[in-house]
Amino acid sequence: MDLEQQAEIRDAALRLLARREHSMLELRRKLLQREHPRALVDAVLGELAAENLLSDTRFAEEFVRSRRDKGFGPQRIRAELRQRGVDPTVAERHLQSSAEDWQARALAQYRKRFGDDPPQDLAERGKRYRFLVNRGFTAEQIRRVLDEQA
Repeated sequence: MDLEQQAEIRDAALRLLARREHSMLELRRKLLQREHPRALVDAVLGELAAENLLSDTRFAEEFVRSRRDKGFGPQRIRAELRQRGVDPTVAERHLQSSAEDWQARALAQYRKRFGDDPPQDLAERGKRYRFLVNRGFTAEQIRRVLDEQA
């Protein structure tokens, strides 16, 4: 029965991985939600990792690229990777390798949302600052963007 159940868990995991990369933690959560035994889930995840079918490094690389392309900054991406159980050193490595220019990305998001018009008052500047904070850019990146637009 265990082998049968293990094969079922493996098939479920491979179906999920066929749709998109998952972190080890995400995949474990999804499989446990389906009420599979924890010991078997951990065994299957170990096998998948050993076969390089499941990789937090590959997940982090894809996740950083995807979120960056959607206009999110390094702070938010870092937090989202942490929530997904990715090792902070792995996350940092991919954030740094993808850091071609977070400043330019912050400026692009700013212009997409607000255009080239400078903020009219302090309240408007605060609103724009909060927008970029929520997108996940650092205070320094935001300050530079706002100073450039003033």
